[in-house]
Amino acid sequence: MNHLDKILKKHNVKPTAMRLLVLQFISNKNIAVSLTDIENNYEKSERTTLYRSLQTFVENNIAHKIDDGTGVTKYAICAENCCCSIQEDLHIHFHCRICNETTCLTEYKIPTLNLPTSLSAEEINLVVKGVCNNCSKK
Repeated sequence: MNHLDKILKKHNVKPTAMRLLVLQFISNKNIAVSLTDIENNYEKSERTTLYRSLQTFVENNIAHKIDDGTGVTKYAICAENCCCSIQEDLHIHFHCRICNETTCLTEYKIPTLNLPTSLSAEEINLVVKGVCNNCSKK
């Protein structure tokens, strides 16, 4: 059993051929990817099938969605023991305004927010926008 199969099995997700391909694609990237990025890599695949694979990954804490302000949802692999908990796992994302790439900064956690008791947080997203190291060298 390879590494990708183990990830899916650990999260009780059936390892279909398409899920393994999508997981491999996302795992090999150092940046967050969009559905279109994946679709362009697997031209003969149906967009709906790719989207369903991504949704399965999100629902099972294999990947997380990122709203980086571009209007296009991006996806990135979760850390090893991530449960996508607001209290434990949320981290900052960096979006480069020049190359349009978004990266996870998992070592920088979003601080705990003390909301009024009448409010219940369901999602928190913190995106820092600027210029990445590669683009600043150009």
